Formats: sequence, structure tokens, C-alpha cells
Amino acid sequence: MDGMSAHEDGLPEVARLLDGGGVVVLSGAGLSTESGIPDYRGPDGVRRNRAPMTYQEFVAGEPARRRYWARSHAGRAVIARARPNAGHLAVARLRAAGRVSAVITQNVDGLHRAAGTPDAVELHGGLDRVVCLDCGAVTARTVLDERLAALNPAFRDAGSRINPDGDVELPDDLVASFAVAPCAACGGVLKPDVVFFGESVPKARVEHCYRLVDEGRALLVLGSSLAVMSGLRFVRHAAKAGKPVAIVTRGTTRGDDLATTRIDAPLGETLTALAADLARGTAGPCC
Repeated sequence: MDGMSAHEDGLPEVARLLDGGGVVVLSGAGLSTESGIPDYRGPDGVRRNRAPMTYQEFVAGEPARRRYWARSHAGRAVIARARPNAGHLAVARLRAAGRVSAVITQNVDGLHRAAGTPDAVELHGGLDRVVCLDCGAVTARTVLDERLAALNPAFRDAGSRINPDGDVELPDDLVASFAVAPCAACGGVLKPDVVFFGESVPKARVEHCYRLVDEGRALLVLGSSLAVMSGLRFVRHAAKAGKPVAIVTRGTTRGDDLATTRIDAPLGETLTALAADLARGTAGPCC
């Protein structure tokens, strides 16, 4: 593949990019797999039996919302227990050291913030917040969890496996009996503060991310297959501007042909080694 580096050659190149500072990180679900949150498209990715909930389906009627909230409530404990892994912590160290100028994440798990990168831009929002579609009030998910538990005292998690967006597959009869909580302020429809399939990322957020890429010296993609345009557009934007694009993830991506460096390796181990070498000042040709 033109312009691509083998694993052995790619590590020193990524280290050199980071050593120069001004690197914008774009992270995806592959960065969170080591925290126990599965990835849709990586080599170990989960394939669900049903398609993810779309925005159009969610707003269309109560049955779809009941199905979403029942499955999300069942899977909430796994997401709430997830902790930043070595990859998130390494990114936070690189950000604090000035090697990374900005972090844009496609993930909704909040693990960048928990790891010490409070200014990470959550492109698709966060599962720890809930928004009312009627009055616009934003509340903490923990508050809704308590309300749902009170409304469904007999509810028991009979789900099979967690999906990457935090829900699980549930039997239809369990879903049918689940009570959904309305907005406590106005009685309106509550939705997780995340961008569903079929929903657009807010324009201002996208423009902010483009500015971050423009201000950066290089783009480093971590754990993303770039399968959707939401993230791929920033890779295309950086490449068009002549900025180096490095990709560290497992498996192939839709941006491989635009990358100047490509590493297929575990994220936690690789990023920890890079951060440690840069901190010691030993990230030279043999990183």
C-alpha cells in the first residue's frame, strides 16, 4: 500500500510525530475494548442480532423507546463499571505533556474524561447524560437510572451480551413490561445525549473539530475502523491539507490509503510504550 509503513517502521514514525507536538487524536471504539466495551468492527467485534436503534425509529413511537430504554437499563451496569485502560491513560499523559494538542473521540463511554482528558471532544455525545427532546433539559444518567429502577422494581437483567453502545439483547416479554420514565421537568420524551444512527452530529461540534484538525500539525487515529463518514471526514480533511496521518488500530480501515503511517497493534501496550519513551526522551529511530 503506497505510503504505508510496516509495524516495525511505524512505531518510530508515530513517536517522531508526537515528539514534535501539535498532534490531534481521533479515537474510536477499538480504544475502549480493553476496558470491556466491545467494538462493532474490530477483529474481536460483536455482531448484534438486531440493527442499532436509529433516531427515526426512536422518535416514531413508544414501543421503540421502551425497547431502547429496557435494553439500555439492562446494560447500564457494564458501562458504569468500565474504567479507563492503559490506552486512555497514555493519551491523557501525552495531552498533559503537550504532545497531543486535542482529542476528538467517536466513543460515548466517557473514558477519555475519566482518564484525565476533560477537554476531549465527544463527537457523538455521552451515555452519562440524558436530554429531553421537548424542553431540552439535560440531566445526569445516574438520576434516570434511579427513576427507572423505582418504576421497574421487578426488572431483572436477562440479557445475553453487551453491545458497543451499552445495551443488551432482551426477550420481548421483558421489554413489553418495562416502564419508561418521562422528563421530570415537562413530561416529555427522554433520549440519551448521544448521536443515534440516522441523526446528524451538531454542526457547531463538527466545525469545532475541523478547526482543531486545522490547528494541529498531524492527525493520529486510535482504534477506529473509520467505517462511517463521521470520523473519516477528518482524516480526509487532514490528508487534503497535506498533514501526516498515522493510524494505530487492529485490522484495516477506510482511511488506510490516506495514512502516512499504519500500525496494526494492541492500543494499550503500544500507546503506553510510546508515552513512556517520549517521557524519557528515548523515542528516537528505534523507539
